[in-house]
Amino acid sequence: MQNTQHEECALFDSVEGRATLAGSNRMEILLFSLGTRENFGINVFKVREVSKTPFITRTPNMPVGVEGLISLRGNVIPVLALGRILDLVPPGAPLGGAMMVTEYSKRTLGFLVDSVDRIIRVDWDRVRAPENVSPGTQSFITAITELPDGRLVSILDVETILANTFGDAVVGNIAPLGNGHEVNVFFVDDSAVARRKIAEVLDKLGVRHKHAQNGLEAWNRLDSIATHAEQGGRHVIDDIDLIMVDAEMPEMDGYVLTRNIKADPRFSGIPVVMHSSLSSEANRAMGKRVGVDAYVAKFDGDVLAETIRPMLQRGRRAP
Repeated sequence: MQNTQHEECALFDSVEGRATLAGSNRMEILLFSLGTRENFGINVFKVREVSKTPFITRTPNMPVGVEGLISLRGNVIPVLALGRILDLVPPGAPLGGAMMVTEYSKRTLGFLVDSVDRIIRVDWDRVRAPENVSPGTQSFITAITELPDGRLVSILDVETILANTFGDAVVGNIAPLGNGHEVNVFFVDDSAVARRKIAEVLDKLGVRHKHAQNGLEAWNRLDSIATHAEQGGRHVIDDIDLIMVDAEMPEMDGYVLTRNIKADPRFSGIPVVMHSSLSSEANRAMGKRVGVDAYVAKFDGDVLAETIRPMLQRGRRAP
């Protein structure tokens, strides 16, 4: 199953060139194994490179699952053993023969895995919320998809892994928005950790909010809100001041969701902010092409608050 280092590195030669894939409601997943019968995957856009497991410097007082540190082109990064974090391998078991270098939420991490397989392309509408996965791994799985041969692939919720290992990002002091109780924000994110942190920022701003857990659910709820507003003789902007979307979500990604919102005249004048752990320029460019009004990399509560504050202030209509 495991590729040579040359083949692994070649997998990522054109990752930046794949950005347009996101707008087609499709994504690419890097398949890997943790030495069990389960199949795992991670969004290719979160992976910078793959290599054989390097020499790891052990350091004291590291969180559980962090095996130590490595120096990668002048940068010191922590290395996590995914099998141990997901409680799939016993203490003392081999760490794995391959390392995935990931970059998301402004962090670079090494993930140790048993072996890396290949990259596959899947439609987001074939990606579902997790069901019937191992109890020990359930909180770390954000979605499930099925391979052509019938095998199921568990897609990692890397944001939860980051938060559980190093702790939640701290949301600092955020000044409340004037008349925030009149402001309504709708947001969508498939990560429970992300939803919790977004809600914390919005609560500190003092605004009302509703949310959905994937892109298709969000679109159906937004359509229902708009229809209900029309039936009551109101514009949907009376009920929603701002929409916040994640980029990668089951069933419908944030790019397609944004395009649907921007193409629907009922949502005219409502800003859309993309809040994503995918922080590359290619992803920002794709967000701009589908019409997002701002792109904010996860997770910095202060930056998120100060990005949406002027939009919410502008959105308040005079009585």
